[in-house]
Amino acid sequence: MTRAKLDRQAAEAALTGLDGWALAEDGAAIKRVFTFANFSEAFAFMTRVAMAAEKMDHHPDWSNVYKTVDVTLNTHDAGGVTALDIDLAKKMNRFAGG
Repeated sequence: MTRAKLDRQAAEAALTGLDGWALAEDGAAIKRVFTFANFSEAFAFMTRVAMAAEKMDHHPDWSNVYKTVDVTLNTHDAGGVTALDIDLAKKMNRFAGG
């Protein structure tokens, strides 16, 4: 998977149809908040994502409070959003059931 930075227009186009995700104001990341029924579901989601992220060698910036997981994705070495971020966001949506 390429680590070439997407320009703002390409990043916005890639987010079309990717429910819940939005481009950060500065265009350097994509963000989403996932809300689950309880802590156990949130933690299970994070575990599935962690395994996928490790295989991709691409890791999210995230935090978890009870049933909420707040996620920011960007590719640090590219200085913005890349296809890796879009791919991981798609996987996260599937893991969350959406």
